[in-house]
Amino acid sequence: MRHRARLLTIAVGVALAIGPSVTTGSQARLPASGAANPVVRLTDRELWQLSVDASEPNGFFRSDNLTSNELGFERVIPDLLARTRPGMAYLGVGPEQNFTYIAATRPAIAVIFDIRRGNLQLQLLYKAIFELTRDRADFVSMLFSRPRPRGLTGETPVADLFAAFSATPNDEALYERNLASITDRLLKVHALPLPSLDVEGIGHIYRVFFERGAAIRYSPSYAELMSATDDAGVYRSYLASESNFTIVRDLEAGNLIVPVVGDFAGPKAIRRIAVYLKAHGLAVGAFYLSNVEQYLQDGKWTSFCRNVATLPLDASSTFIRSTSGRGSTFGPGFISSLGPMAAETRNCPTP
Repeated sequence: MRHRARLLTIAVGVALAIGPSVTTGSQARLPASGAANPVVRLTDRELWQLSVDASEPNGFFRSDNLTSNELGFERVIPDLLARTRPGMAYLGVGPEQNFTYIAATRPAIAVIFDIRRGNLQLQLLYKAIFELTRDRADFVSMLFSRPRPRGLTGETPVADLFAAFSATPNDEALYERNLASITDRLLKVHALPLPSLDVEGIGHIYRVFFERGAAIRYSPSYAELMSATDDAGVYRSYLASESNFTIVRDLEAGNLIVPVVGDFAGPKAIRRIAVYLKAHGLAVGAFYLSNVEQYLQDGKWTSFCRNVATLPLDASSTFIRSTSGRGSTFGPGFISSLGPMAAETRNCPTP
C-alpha cells in the first residue's frame, strides 16, 4: 500500500526520449526506435489481428463515456511538449481526449484500451470519419451530420468553427449517407470482419452524435472540449489546428491507432501489447490513464502495476492521469498530472 500511495501522489514531467536505456520490469534491453522491425503502417489484417489478439471479453462500466468529462486535461501538454520526442508508442484509455495527446506527442503507434467494447466501436467510427474527411470542417460536418457552413477554412479558429456548426441543423439524409459511407469504409475498404453487434453498435453511437450534436455530454460539451486552452491561452485540442488534425488523420490512415478491449488489471491486453512493442523496438512514451486507477479495487491495482511493468519503458515513460479535485482551477472535478512509469512500477507489490 505504501508503493500505491507513492504512485498516486507523484506528479512530475513527461519525457519521451528514445535511447538504448530502454528497460522492462526485468531490465531487458530494447533496440532503439527504427531498428529491426519498425512500424510504418499496419495492413488491415494486421490492425484487426493485433486488436483481436490483445482484446479481452467485453466488460462493464457504469456509463457509455462517448466523450471526455475532463475539461482541463490539456494543461499538462506544455510540460509534455517541453520533454517529448516523437516516434514512441502512445497508450491511452477512453474516447476523443486521446487524439489531443496523440497530436501533441506524435507517436509511431497508438493503442487505446477500454474495458467496454463500445469504446472499440467508437474508435472505429472515428477511424472511418478521419479517413473520409479532408480537413477539420469536413470532419465536424461528418461527425455530427450537419452540412458544412460556407466560409470555413484551414485558418478558422476552433471556437469559430464550432460556433458556425451550432447554427446549422442536423440533416437526416446526410446522416444516412454518412453512415453508409462509414460502414462501407470499415467493411469493404478495410474488410474488417466486424461482428454484427459491432456494426449495430457503431450505428447506435453515430445516431447519438447526430441527435445530440456537440451536446453529447451536457457539460463539458464537445465544443467546450475542443476550445479548451492551456494556462497560456493556447488551443491544444486535436481540432485546434489543421496540423493537429492531420497528425491524427495520418495515423488512422496508416492503421496505427489500434483499439483494444481490455481491463487494465486483466490478464492479456497490456501484456500482449508489451510483446508487440518489444518486437518492434518501441518504448512507451506516454500512457494516459484518466482516473481508472480509482476503480482498481480488491487487489486489481497490483495486477495493473505488474502488467505495466511488462511494457518496454525507459526513464522518460510517463503516466498521464486525472484525479478528483473539485473546486480546483483545472476544470470541473479533475486535476491532470504526470508520473514516471518505470519508477512507479519498478517494485510492484506481490499479489
